[in-house]
Amino acid sequence: MIIRRDVFQAIADPTRRQIIEKIAAGPMNLNAIAESFDSSRQAISKHIQILTECGLIVVTQKGRERYCEVRLEQLDEVSDWVSQSKKQWLHRFEKLDHYLQDLKTKTQDNGNH
Repeated sequence: MIIRRDVFQAIADPTRRQIIEKIAAGPMNLNAIAESFDSSRQAISKHIQILTECGLIVVTQKGRERYCEVRLEQLDEVSDWVSQSKKQWLHRFEKLDHYLQDLKTKTQDNGNH
């Protein structure tokens, strides 16, 4: 049974983000990935399983080796969310800035009378 995991869940872990960074340059075999971390092979294997379940990486068999390849287009969901959130926060800060400017103007006007 394949569990469809959330991309946000996958990138929440720093080790998984490091795995993505490592294979972004090109496919790597599982052993090479595991050897580049201080964690056990089993722990790295679990991280790779989670990344696979959310579609961020694909594991393919080439002879006796298994290679991981990144699917960065899956991060579009994250990019879209960040972009939308940024717009909302910028709008809120603009409203706050206008409110504070109005408040400052009213304070100055009251002080001049």
